[in-house]
Amino acid sequence: MASSSNSPCAACKFLRRKCQPECVFAPYFPPDQPQKFANVHKVFGASNVTKLLNELHPSQREDAVNSLAYEADMRLRDPVYGCVGVISLLQHQLRQLQMDLSCAKSELSKYQNLGITSHAGLIAAAAAASHNHHQNIGGGAVRDHHYHHQFFPRDHHHHQQQMLRTTFEAAGGYDGASLLAIGQLSQFQPSRAAAGDDRRTIDPS
Repeated sequence: MASSSNSPCAACKFLRRKCQPECVFAPYFPPDQPQKFANVHKVFGASNVTKLLNELHPSQREDAVNSLAYEADMRLRDPVYGCVGVISLLQHQLRQLQMDLSCAKSELSKYQNLGITSHAGLIAAAAAASHNHHQNIGGGAVRDHHYHHQFFPRDHHHHQQQMLRTTFEAAGGYDGASLLAIGQLSQFQPSRAAAGDDRRTIDPS
């Protein structure tokens, strides 16, 4: 089929022949692309291209012509390797990029594992510090209570005596036994306080 402008296709114009309505080249070599057919003809030959297109289904002809045109162009640029050289270069670049991607994934995995380990270590350290802090607070309270009773025994006994008196008053007053108990406690406390004072005044040497 000739072009719509009734101008011969690039193939018929190059071959200097009349472009017939059933021309197999017309749909794929328009008049404004003469170099495309010139390269294909120079590398493969017009008769071989005609035979190839006639053997293919019409839906496959466009892809075949584009492949022939690309291969012919690369063959003219590189007569030794042609398109094979370009394919080899692209395959090498693809392998290199795959290696770079694999290395990047490996490095990323290491950093992720390092981050998880560091995060777990920080949590453990914070938990240990919090546990030690609570232990120190509890131990300090017990020691303060012990030291208070050790160095201030009179205050402790005075508090016990006051509680005893309050209990007797709430029970309805003092009787003979109550007075006797308070008197014994009063006599006992100075002796313990004096003993404590004596212990504190003893020279260790």
